[in-house]
Parts: sequence; C-alpha cells; structure tokens
Amino acid sequence: MSPDNKKKRVVIKIGSSSLTSMHGEISRRKLERLVDEVVRLKDDGHEVLLVSSGAVAAGYRKLGCLERPSSLPEKQAAAAIGQGLLIEAYSDLFLSHGYVASQILITRSDFSDENRYNNARNTINVLLERGIIPIVNENDTVTIDRLKFGDNDTLSAKVAALVDADQLVILSDIDGLYDSDPRKNPNASLLDQVEEITKNIEDMAGEPGSSVGTGGMRSKIDAFKITMAAGIPAFLGKSGIPNIIYDAVQRTAKGTYFESKDETANLDSRQQWIAFNSGPEGQIIIKDNAKQRILNQTGGLNLYDIEDVSGQFKKGAVVRILDSNQEEIALGIVNYTAEDLLNENEDFDANDEAVSIDHLVCHVEVSLPVGL
Repeated sequence: MSPDNKKKRVVIKIGSSSLTSMHGEISRRKLERLVDEVVRLKDDGHEVLLVSSGAVAAGYRKLGCLERPSSLPEKQAAAAIGQGLLIEAYSDLFLSHGYVASQILITRSDFSDENRYNNARNTINVLLERGIIPIVNENDTVTIDRLKFGDNDTLSAKVAALVDADQLVILSDIDGLYDSDPRKNPNASLLDQVEEITKNIEDMAGEPGSSVGTGGMRSKIDAFKITMAAGIPAFLGKSGIPNIIYDAVQRTAKGTYFESKDETANLDSRQQWIAFNSGPEGQIIIKDNAKQRILNQTGGLNLYDIEDVSGQFKKGAVVRILDSNQEEIALGIVNYTAEDLLNENEDFDANDEAVSIDHLVCHVEVSLPVGL
C-alpha cells in the first residue's frame, strides 16, 4: 500500500495490555511511547481521538487488590481510582508536547438517546476542531452491563462513526487477523486485507492471550462490522511495535486492514444512530410484495403492507422490519404506536405511510444485538 498523506480524523483504541505493566499498573514507558506516536500524528496535522481502556487495571492495586477484581463493586471502585490516574498521566505527557487532553466518560445510554448522542458528537467535534485530544472511556464506575468482554472495541467503532472518522486503529496483543490461531498453528497466515465480514471471517476469530484486557478477537470483528457499514477504514495491529500507529495511518503497517468496497455502505449520521445505537423497541413483519420495495428504497411501508406487529412501541420509535420468513431486512421509524397498528383504527387511511422512508436503513449488512 502506498503512504497516505491526507490529513485525517483518526480514532485509536488502546487496550489495557497496551498501557499496563505485568503487575497491572500503568506502565510509564508504554504510555510515553503511545503519546509520542500520537504527537507525531498531531504534528502532521491529523485530528486524533483516543478510546482508552485501563481504568480498572490502573486502579485495582491502589484499591488494595493483589489481582484484578472479579466482583462488579470492586471493579467499579478500582475504575473510580484508575480513571483519575489514567487521565492525569495522559494529560501530563501531552502537555509536555504542547497538546491538551480532555476526558469524556460515556455510557451506553448516552448513545441510545438520540439527543445525548448528538450532544456528545457536538462536544467532541468542538474539541477536535480546537486541536484538543479527547480521551474516551466507558464510565465503568456507574455502568452495570458494560464491564464485559470487549466493550471498548465496540465503543471505539461507535465513536468512530459518531465523529465521522477517516480511520479507526485498534491495537491489540496480536498483529492482525489470521486464517487460524497462530498460537496453535505455526503455519497460520496473516490476512492483509478484509473487504467483507463473512461467516468464514467470523470463524477465524480467536481469543487473545492477555489476562489484563477484557476484549477478544470476536469483539473486534463485531467492531469492524460497524466501521465497514459506516464506510470507515479500520486497522488491527499489535501494540508495542515501533511506529505502529503512525504507520497504520500511512497504511504501511503490518496488520489487517478492514475496508468495505461497497459504496452503498456509507451510512449518514442519522442512519448510523438507528443502525448501531437506537435499540429497536419492536418488530413489524411485512408482506412479500413490500419487501423488494423496501430493499430498493423506493417507498415507505404503508398500513396495508403490514402482516403482523410485536412489541410495545410509541410513535417515533425505531423498529426492526422483518420479511415473512422472519429475516430482518431493515430498520425504520414508525409513525404509529404498536397499539394503533394492531387495532387497525378505522380512521386510518390504508395509504398512510406507517414507516417513513426517510429513516429506513436498508442494506445494513451487520447483525448486531439490540442496543449494541
């Protein structure tokens, strides 16, 4: 690949193992090396945002734990200590190079609420445009269901989509996606490029060897589904390799580049929120004669197109749209409540549009849990 000198907005995901020592505390040496690479990008004129793990790992020893805690209250208490230590270390190092860092703690509900989602987007845009480096992390001190396997991989992809990033760089303890587990198969081959997440690609995903982080290769594949659907190129490489971040942005690093060649994959910000963050509240099963029209995005769903409705939702809610075989084909925003649709109110005009075509998200080839 030839070097890419375009000024970019880059999101970099840093895992716990990339920041901490073998004892689980912040490694000053690792942090300095990371900051030096980010500074090099900044000096070249790029906008950089970090999605950084490490709060629990940085704080649990200060909490008095000899090992990474397993109970949720102890994890959250460790994160409360570690978040301050982490941002302090980042801020000091970036200030020594003349750059200001900022901390943004996000919860899942910040993404599922459209107003808060847009507020987060606006805030981060201001920071980036002013040359400040946002450092984003899940607010582990208060969340219950996000201290789990691979959450910051998915968070980094969502943040990349949120800010219309030009590239996502995920650093891990393995130097890319292999066709089989390289720890078990010495002949495993590194994939240089992935243009589509197929079942075969998902089957290749293995688990990391680190005991510090919480993510795995499967969570990274799920993250790349989001970036590819949003039309954002992404890279997976091994942390600790000299210049790995800078070279990834130049497209010369060793690792795996994930980039869809499907030009229809570029969802706008509204579609991205619907597809990845809204949390559909119900389902509408449509008749066969409406399916192709929806897939071709040539019209909305009318009342006479609906075969069945499930779930409880209000007007304006996001719903899944299923065909007669129960296969999801799109997401949309309804113009009626579930009760109205089920009761088939006599006052309805059969030609009234039940789901607005402006908000349909069709051809989104990602299969994600509700609310991911």
